[in-house]
Amino acid sequence: MGCGLRKLEDPEDSSPGKIYSTLKRPQVETKADTVYEYVLLDFSLEGSRPTVQYVASLCELPQALQSYYTQGYVLTALHPIILSVGRTRSLPFSLLYRAVLARPRPSRQTASMCHSVPVLRVEEWPLPGESLTGDTVRALIDRVNSSARGGVRFVGSVLQQVSGVANGRMHSPKRGCRSPPRTPPRTPPGDGEQEDMSAYSPGDLRLLVFFHSWAPGCAPLDSLACQYHQGALSMRVSRKGQVVSALEADWLELTAAYYRRGWSLVDSFVYWDTPKGEPVPRSLEGLFVYEERSTSPPANDTIVVEQWTVIEGSSVKTDYGPLLHTLAEFGWLLTCVLPTPIIRHDSDGNLATKQVVFLQRPVRNQTAGQQRNQALSVRGDVSGRSLGRPLVPTEDVSPGAGGIGGFPVFGGGDPGALSHLEEGVFEQDEGKAEVTCM
Repeated sequence: MGCGLRKLEDPEDSSPGKIYSTLKRPQVETKADTVYEYVLLDFSLEGSRPTVQYVASLCELPQALQSYYTQGYVLTALHPIILSVGRTRSLPFSLLYRAVLARPRPSRQTASMCHSVPVLRVEEWPLPGESLTGDTVRALIDRVNSSARGGVRFVGSVLQQVSGVANGRMHSPKRGCRSPPRTPPRTPPGDGEQEDMSAYSPGDLRLLVFFHSWAPGCAPLDSLACQYHQGALSMRVSRKGQVVSALEADWLELTAAYYRRGWSLVDSFVYWDTPKGEPVPRSLEGLFVYEERSTSPPANDTIVVEQWTVIEGSSVKTDYGPLLHTLAEFGWLLTCVLPTPIIRHDSDGNLATKQVVFLQRPVRNQTAGQQRNQALSVRGDVSGRSLGRPLVPTEDVSPGAGGIGGFPVFGGGDPGALSHLEEGVFEQDEGKAEVTCM
């Protein structure tokens, strides 16, 4: 018998984490021109803890991160650690957030560049309705593009409810936020008229949108006039009642055509909620947001990791941090983290949740002519579902499996931590959607 795509794991099993890549293992470990350094910071909206900093609102993040920005770090991803979607009550740590900051390892050249320190700013955008929809997200992307034409770069967004119940708690993140842009989002289909956002009462959804801006004349050339595009995001899911307990997606197939154009994945939206009265779906849809820079960057290779984060006591015990520090030595840049509502307990009784981490790195040894030809060859791939490279999961790991961050094969920043992955775990055959037999 052949080895086909795996069936979706039973909700009761250990639902192991997986690693996917467009490269073979030896290629993942090759040195790159740029080496990154990361800082991972946790913030809470409900009180400080030994390893967690309290902020009254995520709108205070620019001020809280300022000392890191002066050292050349910039925010690359911001996400909630726990999602309580579909649950009748909120879970502990529902107001705990992770900020990932990165910088190229300092050198004499980068130290003298004024554009190494952008300014982080946040805006609060009101949204219609009680949940995200495809039309709403597409309208938001239009607004992001409108802002980008003013010379800023989109960093990411966080969805919250304000002046009302947020994850079962009273909370208002408005303090310190900029006023919403004058042009509210359109909500097609319709007659083209823009909705009056002032009509929405307290307790409505708000999107906190983060941007980078620069002083006049200091912005990198490739940051001017960036454009942002949507891409398909679809997952098969298993549920216990309304709660998502397992998921599966062809991550590489969904993203590969965009990466081959040199675009960067910067954000994601998933419609986790099921409208009341409707059948519980066996699949979920959403949208990825990709950044296209004004220059012609090389195509990107990618690594996608489904990673367990374990919380012990009041702090994060294990997560994707050690893996991230290891891959940083080989030039891998984290650009997006997709939190999921999959939540369980590990063997010690600690809370564990699954997150999907996306990293990218420019394709090595690619000429400008190859870049242009590659962009032309995938021009038709980026509408609807993209045609990507095969799906190749590697090591199976479970929460509480005994390794650092749930990944026994990865050490905390050890450049050789990838070395004893079996040969072939990143193998792929062009044109086939195969997986490795476990």
